[in-house]
Amino acid sequence: MLKSVLIANRGEIARRVIKTAKLMGLRTVAVFSDVDYRARHVAEADEAVRIGGPLARDSYLKIDAVIEAAKKTGVEAIHPGYGFLSENAAFAEACARAKIIFVGPPPSAIRAMGGKSEAKALMAKAQVPLVPGYHGEEQSPSVLEKAAGKIGYPVLIKASAGGGGKGMKVAQDQGEFGDQLASAKREAKSSFGDDRVLIEKYLAKPRHVEIQVFADTHGNCVYLFERDCSIQRRHQKVIEEAPAPGMTATLRQRMGEAAVTAAKSIGYVGAGTVEFLLDEHGAFYFMEMNTRLQVEHPVTEFITGLDLVEWQLRVASGEKLPLIQDQLAINGHAFEARIYAEDPDRDFLPQTGRITEFHVPHKNSHVRFDAGVGMGDTISTYYDPMIAKLIVWDRDRASALEWLRKALGQVEVGGLITNISFLTKLANNKSFAKGDVDTGFIARHEKELLPSVPPASDDVLALAAVCFLRENPPEGNPPTDPWLLADGWRHFGGAHDHLTLIDMSGNQVSHKIGVEYVTDGFVFHVRKSTVPVRVDLFGYGSLIAEMSGRLIKLGFNRAGNDITLFLNGVSYRLKRAGIAMDEENGEAAALRIMAPMPGRIVAVHVSAGKMVEKGAPLIMLEAMKMEHTLKAGHAGKIEYVGCKPGDQIREGQELLRFATPEA
Repeated sequence: MLKSVLIANRGEIARRVIKTAKLMGLRTVAVFSDVDYRARHVAEADEAVRIGGPLARDSYLKIDAVIEAAKKTGVEAIHPGYGFLSENAAFAEACARAKIIFVGPPPSAIRAMGGKSEAKALMAKAQVPLVPGYHGEEQSPSVLEKAAGKIGYPVLIKASAGGGGKGMKVAQDQGEFGDQLASAKREAKSSFGDDRVLIEKYLAKPRHVEIQVFADTHGNCVYLFERDCSIQRRHQKVIEEAPAPGMTATLRQRMGEAAVTAAKSIGYVGAGTVEFLLDEHGAFYFMEMNTRLQVEHPVTEFITGLDLVEWQLRVASGEKLPLIQDQLAINGHAFEARIYAEDPDRDFLPQTGRITEFHVPHKNSHVRFDAGVGMGDTISTYYDPMIAKLIVWDRDRASALEWLRKALGQVEVGGLITNISFLTKLANNKSFAKGDVDTGFIARHEKELLPSVPPASDDVLALAAVCFLRENPPEGNPPTDPWLLADGWRHFGGAHDHLTLIDMSGNQVSHKIGVEYVTDGFVFHVRKSTVPVRVDLFGYGSLIAEMSGRLIKLGFNRAGNDITLFLNGVSYRLKRAGIAMDEENGEAAALRIMAPMPGRIVAVHVSAGKMVEKGAPLIMLEAMKMEHTLKAGHAGKIEYVGCKPGDQIREGQELLRFATPEA
């Protein structure tokens, strides 16, 4: 058995591998970039080695630096996690040259599945079903466009090397093929250093079902059943579950055996995932094989009762698989929800910032929470914006879904925008509850799911006002001296006040709220409503209040004039106006296009003096290795353009300005 392992990764997956490795008695070594020197995976490992600058290409993607760290610390093996170097054949070969065990498949298997086109050619020989498409080497735009026409629109353009939704675009017709092809190639080049693409028929209502396979060096290979990963945005998974809803035993066996055939055909070893598209009629098609551990592996662990990282380390040590196919069984149902720093209401735009509040559900036999960060940590532009994974389990799908809803309501992340409210809406969607899922689910249910945060109700505005008007008590305990209370109390008569709150969701509407200070609380005049609130408990980050006979408990995070309320799984963001603030009026703000996050300008589609229609593309921005198009929120004339392709821009920087309507 191995005695030591270096984890060539960061964040949640590094912590996950470290946990199992320590349980198995292995010495663990972490690596870190300049911005990760205080990261949690660094603190949890037995040793840690700095390997370079904050950019992945200067640290986590530097093969020589990782190998040198392994040699310096004398480890026997390297676990690559997922992403970064996990599917890099050259890295696996470098490990072999250094006489270090690579916890993964042999380089030949990685290389066989590393290019989607080459992989599909191999699968065709192995008689694994394929989606109609073009997987050729000729990459000229004319050849690719001709292939798309022959396949029939709509078509899917996919980066040949890589995954995670990067370099993946849909062309609905010939007219948009050229632009989508160019965008896919740029993303592919930026993310994987390879701009080759393949073209496939875009299926109307497919499900994304993947099979977990495991093989050892003794010729054994099993499948650990399936996961349904159909709930996606921008071709990236949001919620995964196992087993797949509506899956029959016969279809499960057929897909499982096809996945094992795929793995054996390339001499696979270790954990891998064979991904299929499943149509409405039960036909399935090979999509790709991920030659690594998947982000969503915990749902498979929940339904099988197995530790897949332990299996990886045992196989890497030369042991046989702990179980054979007949000994494997499904027990219950599991969901995984990916919690991201992103704004669902702005096309899931990634967010950056410092986490100022971080509360998670209590871990038990039904709930698991895998996080790479915590309170005080920063989500930067350098790496993926995933904050954590919430995984739940129960005896059946309906019961597991109840746990998902309950647990999501207990997750509180303050300081930046997250997708928690969106996940809550997904978990409560009636179609999702029925298992009616496919890769177009989010787009089809957009009106029900977006905006993810509803406009603040009168009660929400009143609760936010309480949090602004009450000061945090010393050490979290209310003072006993009434003269120390900062709540508007008067010796004779009542006190009146007002404040203005801006609801930061949607159109950022301002609300003027009248306040009456009364014993044990307030009476608020919100719009046309009178809302009495009796404060039962007020402390750091928590409030218990009585409203209309209901006792309400909520969490909040306040930073100056900004506040986030956590209520029933929804995060409301509000701003107090009029105190030490120079608020830009709404009309002026609507004329300016500001950078929503740091990044690099890829393209500028307009120039000063040009008239544009509502929805017209203005600027293309690349951030976190994804392209984001900023569009016109209204028709108008461009007065000023303050950026050009190639510019590195900061968050909040003015990029473009419309002329006033009078001009």
